[in-house]
Amino acid sequence: MIEIPGRRFVNVADDVKLGRDVAIFEFVNLYGCEIGDESRIGTFVEIQRDVVVGRRVRIQSHTFICSGVRIEDDVFVGHNVTFINDRHPSAEGARTGAWTLEPTVVRTGVSIGSGAVILCGLTIGERARIGAGAVVTHDVPPDATVAGVPAEELRTRTRTNDERRTTNDERSE
Repeated sequence: MIEIPGRRFVNVADDVKLGRDVAIFEFVNLYGCEIGDESRIGTFVEIQRDVVVGRRVRIQSHTFICSGVRIEDDVFVGHNVTFINDRHPSAEGARTGAWTLEPTVVRTGVSIGSGAVILCGLTIGERARIGAGAVVTHDVPPDATVAGVPAEELRTRTRTNDERRTTNDERSE
């Protein structure tokens, strides 16, 4: 088990790969996963085997990230977010191993609101925003904002704030 100085009740298995300057808070359970440089893992988080978390990712408290999830760089995962990796879970499948893991990919710059549930086998596109409490059942396009149960697209951002500022500055000249 990897020891985290100054932290009690942290279970980081020997097979976890931690990047540089990773912050891990108390009551965390990590095993068989990889956490990128400068990422922060909040209290009461579990990250399972074969999960890859990119650089500068912030995972808030009470979040569950199951096997098969890949989170790219600069992602925000709010409090109490749950990822699902089996479309048809059952006690029988868990006992016998007769279940199908469906991977999920969270692309760079995504923000996931508190309490969201992310079902398996989907991709959340770059810079997408997932509303608090949303249940994401299908792919989310880049730059989209989704919310609701099931999550539906509310809008798609077409320009960044920097691009808007540049356009507005050009108009004033």
